[in-house]
Amino acid sequence: MNDKDLSVFESHRAQLLALGYRMLGDLGRAEDMVQEAWLRWTGRGEEAQSARAYLVTVVTRLCLNELDSARHRKEEARSDRLPEPIDLESGGLSRLEALEHVSMAFLVAFQRLTPAERAVLLLHDVFDFEHREIAPLVGKSDAACRKLLERARESLSSEKRMFTVPPAAHERLLAAFVRAAGAGDTASLVAVLAEDAVMITDGGAEGRRIGGLRNLAVPLHGAERIAAFVIATTRRGSVTLTPEIRALNGRAALVLYQNGTPFGAITLGVDEHRIHRVYFHGDVSRLTRLGRSAEVPPI
Repeated sequence: MNDKDLSVFESHRAQLLALGYRMLGDLGRAEDMVQEAWLRWTGRGEEAQSARAYLVTVVTRLCLNELDSARHRKEEARSDRLPEPIDLESGGLSRLEALEHVSMAFLVAFQRLTPAERAVLLLHDVFDFEHREIAPLVGKSDAACRKLLERARESLSSEKRMFTVPPAAHERLLAAFVRAAGAGDTASLVAVLAEDAVMITDGGAEGRRIGGLRNLAVPLHGAERIAAFVIATTRRGSVTLTPEIRALNGRAALVLYQNGTPFGAITLGVDEHRIHRVYFHGDVSRLTRLGRSAEVPPI
């Protein structure tokens, strides 16, 4: 290792980490991919023509291998699995320009793509790779890569309005959601939700309970049903849970703490007028990076 190798690698670290996080939906595993890429970078036998292309290629291959593993397929078979919510600042991703590509609404839609579709979309649209460069990575022809890109874009198009909504609109709708839920105002909550809204809760492999109510095993559809569930869980959790507004994945979100420790997080997918997606993150293994409540001093 030399200082130049380290300097070059560090200049690309945030982009590599973001690539791994988008591909896998898990920051810890993304960090593992980046660490492995560092080992390969320092152990390469010859100078790379383009450090960026070399490193992006390595991380992409590592992620595709991870997604192809039997262990991963079993883990991701759960229908309620949500990407890990992260604080971009503490996660080392605050320098990203394309924040819409790490929003929770984008990531949830993105995780529905096949691994090859994910790789092609990111490499082409975010990293400006040509199809001839992408083809060997995914084991496809140039023409097949173009088809994968077309299919990926089409799959995301129906929810694209939620990826680029202005922060002020997102914050306004989250505030209205929190206010209505806290007041037990079902009518106001229904009014802020789109009629065809969808709620997904991820309680981890073991599930989670709030005051006797278990997290949803399957997505919940419709504004009225979502409002009823949110009001019921808010009433049961209000005694033991403390809410705080945090910025997660570049958007305003609500983190629920129990005795200062993250119990759950609520992120939203919105357009400028209504909430279309409500995500409840209750998998404790994916909340540890959120840290303790700001109102509770460290032990």
